[in-house]
Amino acid sequence: MEKIRALLREYREIISYVFWGVMTTAVNYASYTLLTELLHVHYLTSTIIAWTISVLFAYFVNKLFVFQSRGWGWNALRELWQMVASRLFSLGLEMAIMWFFVDTLHCNHLIIKLMANVVVVIVNYVLSKWIIFKPKKNE
Repeated sequence: MEKIRALLREYREIISYVFWGVMTTAVNYASYTLLTELLHVHYLTSTIIAWTISVLFAYFVNKLFVFQSRGWGWNALRELWQMVASRLFSLGLEMAIMWFFVDTLHCNHLIIKLMANVVVVIVNYVLSKWIIFKPKKNE
């Protein structure tokens, strides 16, 4: 049992990121599905709206639970700015994936949305870990 606790402590950040990444993906996918299927909003517009909602959700859970960044004030604004900028990159990636597979190859948009989110979660972890929530020397 102690071995399991030690492993959980050692990999806490990755386990937490995967959990909150799944929750963020659920927020993104639920928002997207609601917009496209119930409100009949175009899939690319829905992608942008769902992205906005999920980025705000992801910022707070990553800050508080994953990377445990405790700085507020200017530090929080810097983190939020960097997160939005990096997520704009991953939004572009997701939009390109969606456009290519849905418009060009005529794949099901709901399936492609899930596949695109897997790619985005991996890219976002790397950007969050090494740029946005990287511990500062004075923390």
